Amino acid sequence: MNPTHAASDWIRWFGDLGIDDVPLVGGKNASLGEMYRNLTAQGVRVPNGFAVTAAAYRATLDRANGWQALHQTLDGLDPANVDDLRRRAQAAREIVYCAPLPGELVSQIVQAYRKLREEYGEQLTVAVRSSATAEDLPTASFAGQHETYLNVAGEAQLLDSVRRCYASLFKDRAIVYRIENGFDHYKVYLSVGIMKMVRSDLAAAGVTFTLDTETGFRDVVFITGSYGLGENVVQGTVDPDEFYVFKPTLRSGHRAVLRRSLGSKEVRMIYAQDAGRDTTKNVPTAPRERERFCLFDDEVLQLADAAVRIEDHYSARAGHPVPMDIEWAKDGIDGQLYMVQARPETVAARKTGTLLDEYRLESKGKVLAAGRAVGSKVAAGRARVIDDVRQLGQFQPGEILVADTTTPDWGTVMKTAAAIVTNRGGRTAHAAIVAREVGLPAIVGCGNATEVIRTGDEVTVSCAEGDVGQVYEGKIAFTKTCVDLANLQMPRTRMMINIGNPDTAFQTRFLPNDGVGLARMEFIVAEHIRIHPMALVHPERIGDPQTRAQIERLTHDYPAPGDYFVRELSEGVGMIAAAFYPKPVIVRMSDFKTNEYASLIGGSFFEPAEPNPMLGFRGAARYTHPAYAEGFALECRAMQRVRGEMGLSNVRLMIPFCRRVKEAEDVLRRMAELGLQRGKDGLEIYVMCEIPNNVIQLDAFAPLFDGFSIGSNDLTQLVLGVDRDSEIVSFDFDERDPGVLDMLRLTVVGAKRNGRHVGICGQAPSDYPEVARFLVEQGIESISLNPDSVVATVRNLVQFERELGIAPRPPA
Repeated sequence: MNPTHAASDWIRWFGDLGIDDVPLVGGKNASLGEMYRNLTAQGVRVPNGFAVTAAAYRATLDRANGWQALHQTLDGLDPANVDDLRRRAQAAREIVYCAPLPGELVSQIVQAYRKLREEYGEQLTVAVRSSATAEDLPTASFAGQHETYLNVAGEAQLLDSVRRCYASLFKDRAIVYRIENGFDHYKVYLSVGIMKMVRSDLAAAGVTFTLDTETGFRDVVFITGSYGLGENVVQGTVDPDEFYVFKPTLRSGHRAVLRRSLGSKEVRMIYAQDAGRDTTKNVPTAPRERERFCLFDDEVLQLADAAVRIEDHYSARAGHPVPMDIEWAKDGIDGQLYMVQARPETVAARKTGTLLDEYRLESKGKVLAAGRAVGSKVAAGRARVIDDVRQLGQFQPGEILVADTTTPDWGTVMKTAAAIVTNRGGRTAHAAIVAREVGLPAIVGCGNATEVIRTGDEVTVSCAEGDVGQVYEGKIAFTKTCVDLANLQMPRTRMMINIGNPDTAFQTRFLPNDGVGLARMEFIVAEHIRIHPMALVHPERIGDPQTRAQIERLTHDYPAPGDYFVRELSEGVGMIAAAFYPKPVIVRMSDFKTNEYASLIGGSFFEPAEPNPMLGFRGAARYTHPAYAEGFALECRAMQRVRGEMGLSNVRLMIPFCRRVKEAEDVLRRMAELGLQRGKDGLEIYVMCEIPNNVIQLDAFAPLFDGFSIGSNDLTQLVLGVDRDSEIVSFDFDERDPGVLDMLRLTVVGAKRNGRHVGICGQAPSDYPEVARFLVEQGIESISLNPDSVVATVRNLVQFERELGIAPRPPA
């Protein structure tokens, strides 16, 4: 469609627009029209408005003879010359801004504006938004390249804002982006959207993605938000709140947030006046607001519902899945949530999950700064701290860019960096978006990076260790391996994964696997909850005022302190269960030892001092004991929430270090009383086989459980009488000892004799291929491995099975 139209076609209402109208009104306006026209009836709330078409922009420059002047200003531009770029871009903007709007266009804009005021009332203010005719394409996005003007009131201010939008087509960053992506400056036209202003300055705003932006995992909705106008979230000025919602269970009617992370939300953007002109400014966020989430759970779920409907609509229209990048805003006057922009996501959606790049540090060093990891790569090099945009000319390609935050104007320099580190921002901030687009590791929201890192410092930026990225002092050696999983054959033996950190779950799920053989809840308790369960049940028993105050700070937003434990644990386990859904995820109930429990906040008031905690008050023995029974009840509440409220029925539970049959019976009886009855709602309960008595009395344990999982670490130490924590006798700890191997054999044979599942989740198969081979020969059903040994073990087992005459499975 050619954007040259008669003046009668210079205004189009959202209700008359659709995605096919990109040549007429640009991607942003076409998408707003598509949503307004097709999705408002489904409950997706979109502010009404109208578009000034690209034809009007073209007519404005035609009548002002602006094209020749633009050619003279821009032709021959070298975008690498930052100073020349700045001068030419400024001249181009002046040419466009000074071009007068045609009289008939002024009349049409004013008439449409007055009609919009009739709909929303005399108090209406509008957002005036740029919408380029080449933006939001499947392989490129002009998002953030052009200007938007908010809270515009009155006809004169509206008309001036339209002219300023036109001029922003020639912002430095927009010119460079067009050159880099092969767009002709004179064939990209600008439409302007004029829509009801959503007063998020009085509430909150943010960004929603219908996939995980770091891994490309498509079964979640990822929502970020902060108080005030959404610009702070987009530009990375704040560390926002983050929320995940799991699509499959949301679709089946389970109304639960999968996981949330509290951002610091240091400032909020509001409207202000500067020399008589409307503008915006950042003000400090009140401490009480920083300590709570900017959205309630029901609002998070409303946003997720809208996001799924938007994605479904665009996917149905395209005939294939189309992950979406959506901007939302909450109106502080009417309290409603609005979708104010939607476009196809263009970076994470390209990830296929078949090529696996693995980065691994060969050693560790002093941590200088830490923040939210973007990507999973590692980079090392010389740091360059940028305190002011005027210093960008000093930046050298291959350096590590360290800054308080970044803006779109920095794009050219950022793309030459080895890595990016910022004080502020979340994973949907500008720095994070650019890093993903060009494949750089980035760490955002460090807080103090510009203080602890100096220009010239040699540093290593690691995003390969989960959700938290680390900046290490000095250059640390690392390795990179690339595996094509598409052609990887799988053994007949089921290959499962050991995992404890929820932050790595979405990335780990792309490894070849049949589910999770061991999900350890200890990591979640130690790293995310940090408080001893009994200290939450009985804070009055804590004799230290500082410890009580610390617990109160962490739990003050909950009806009862124990609710904090239940939510944090359920959301941590939920992330792992969702990542591998619908494959089985076997969650081991807590197996801290007393010295480990004592190290938790408040733990020293509830734990005895034992001479040998390895053989002491741990595992099943704690669950019905008066000293911990109430803590175990919290664990069970959390698991019931995961399976029930969150709908993650693929979770199976496992009891560790169960010494005697009676102990097993007591624990199962208590779990049933707490709502976790074996067999009810499909719940399966396994037992760890890690004590010789489990093997000797396997026939007595078998009727009580659905399966056995061999814990080779503890089984080896108890068969050989070696404390695995003792360095002085560590030479005697060997899972390959004939006595240990015979216990493994007896377990596999006994489980099969009783018709029970049998697998192994201990360290032995990860460390020793010969142990893995031995287990395959015995007919073990599943082997659960540490993530770093999965690919190698899969290849080894395929070879073992071929030698045994067992045909491998075809590639997934």
